[in-house]
Amino acid sequence: MPLPNRAALVLGERTLVMGIINVTPDSFADGGVRFDAARAIQDGLRMIEEGADILDVGGESTRPGAEGLPAGEELRRVLPVVEGLSGSRAAVSIDTYKAIVAREALARGAMIVNDISGLQFDGDLAGVTAESGAALVLMHNRGRSKEMYREAVYGDVALEIRRELDEAIVRATSAGVAREAIIVDPGLGFAKRAAHSFAALASLEALRVLDRPILCGPSRKSFLTDATGDKAPADRDWGTAAAVAASVLLGAHIVRVHRVAEMTDVVRVVDRICQAQRPS
Repeated sequence: MPLPNRAALVLGERTLVMGIINVTPDSFADGGVRFDAARAIQDGLRMIEEGADILDVGGESTRPGAEGLPAGEELRRVLPVVEGLSGSRAAVSIDTYKAIVAREALARGAMIVNDISGLQFDGDLAGVTAESGAALVLMHNRGRSKEMYREAVYGDVALEIRRELDEAIVRATSAGVAREAIIVDPGLGFAKRAAHSFAALASLEALRVLDRPILCGPSRKSFLTDATGDKAPADRDWGTAAAVAASVLLGAHIVRVHRVAEMTDVVRVVDRICQAQRPS
C-alpha cells in the first residue's frame, strides 16, 4: 500500500501492529494519561521500540455516548503529537472524521486517515485524503457516538457490515481515493451490541470479498466483558489478546491495540502458526 513521502506498507507478509495514542482527557481505555503532548510523543516512540508499525493519534473520544469535539480543540491536541512522531520509522495515522483535522495532520506528516464514520460525517474528508495520497481506513459504523446504539439492529451482521463497507468504498473512490489506498475495519463496538461485535469478529473472513486489507480493533472494548465478566478497560488485556489472536487467524492484516509489546508477541506467535500451516 503506497504512502506519501515514505516506503509503502507491506501487507500480508506478517500482521502489522497499530499502537493507539489517545490525546484526550477522557479516554475510556487509559484514563487520559496521554493528554500531555510530550507524554504522548514519548509513549509513541516507546511503542515503536515495542513493535508498532503504525501509530494512530486521536484527539476526540468516540466511545459510545461521547459528545462531539470542536475541530479547533482537536487540532490543538493532535498536531503537536503528529509533528513529534512524523520523523519516526512508524507510519503516523490520524484518527479523525473531520476534513480540516485530516488536512492539517497530513500536512505535518501523517500518512493514514482513520475514519470511524466510513465517510458519513464529513463530505470533504475523502477529497482531502485523495489529494494527499494518504491511505484511508473506512470503519463500519452507524450514527454518531451519542446515539449509536439506537442503530444496533441487524438481521445478518456479517452481510450488513460487508454491504455497508462496500458502500463506503464507493463513496471514497467516487471522490478520487485510489482503491488500493483503502483499508476496511468492521468497527467492533461501534453501533453494535456485544453479540454483534462477536459475530462481526467471528465472520471477519467475509470481508475478504471486498478485496481490501482488513484492520481489526478489539482492544479493551466493552464487548469483551460479555465473555469475561465486568472488568475495567485496563483489566481487559487478556480478553484483548484472545480477540487479537482470533483477528489474525481470521485474516486481519492490521490489529489496533493499546498494549503494543504484549500484543506484538501475540501477533508474532499467531503469524508463525499460520505460516506453519501453509504448504512449503
